[in-house]
Amino acid sequence: MAWLSLSIETDCRHAEALADALLENGALSVSIEDADAGTPDEKPQFGEPGSLARPGWERSRVIALLDPGSDARRLVALCAARSGLDDVPAFSQEELPEQDWVRLTQSQFPPIRVAERLWIVPSWHLAPDPEATVLVLDPGMAFGTGSHPTTRLCLEWLERKVRPAVSVLDYGCGSGILAIAAAKLGAGDVLGVDIDEQAVLASRQNAERNRVEVSFQDSARALNGQFDLVVANILAKPLMVLAPAIGGHVRSGGCLALSGILLEQADEVIAAYAPCLPLAIAATLDGWVCLAGRRP
Repeated sequence: MAWLSLSIETDCRHAEALADALLENGALSVSIEDADAGTPDEKPQFGEPGSLARPGWERSRVIALLDPGSDARRLVALCAARSGLDDVPAFSQEELPEQDWVRLTQSQFPPIRVAERLWIVPSWHLAPDPEATVLVLDPGMAFGTGSHPTTRLCLEWLERKVRPAVSVLDYGCGSGILAIAAAKLGAGDVLGVDIDEQAVLASRQNAERNRVEVSFQDSARALNGQFDLVVANILAKPLMVLAPAIGGHVRSGGCLALSGILLEQADEVIAAYAPCLPLAIAATLDGWVCLAGRRP
């Protein structure tokens, strides 16, 4: 059976209302994307929560999946009126043939080489390099599949710093990818903490799948002790608020790496950690930085 894919051009002021109206009037699914994606006018949307004055794209594209035989023209006119548009926006439609959606989705997540020795490999793929250190990780609800620049920066740092038997703390572990990588690289005691119960559960499942011994706990529990290596891939603002806590878990002579930080935020984060240990930019990727330093 062929489905009907509907693509509507609009702006960021009406895109969400239009998407909601489409769903309320029978669309099976709706997404919003940058109409200029893949061109020099593409506008990335990232930053701290609340930092974007107007989330979305001035030239937005609303894409809806409809049942075959739907009257697209009538639907667009109805939804345009209900979303506050004065005129019926330009749109196009095409038939979308039935596909193996599971296989199609899986094909969008190939193995990723994230460092010299490290590969992220979804469970439905074979490792491209049998000699590599492989992290088996599927996309899921918890953040961290290895594709984001901040995760890559932290993995590269761990590959450089982990030595046999060192202790590692992954603060804000998400999917557990950094903690699991540390264990695979030969670390000793490894602990991951997160504020999200779902993340802790996903991390434990991922560690079991990768056959490594890593402890994970909710950040509501007391966290005691200091570690040889501490890594935190969160966002700049919470990293600054948590500076005394995170920095305090780095032992004397130990190392700290922070990411989730945009280049223009680096100086502010460095200043927040200065009372505990000196940080400097260790690496950059696509506008993001990894800050790292050693505690005296």
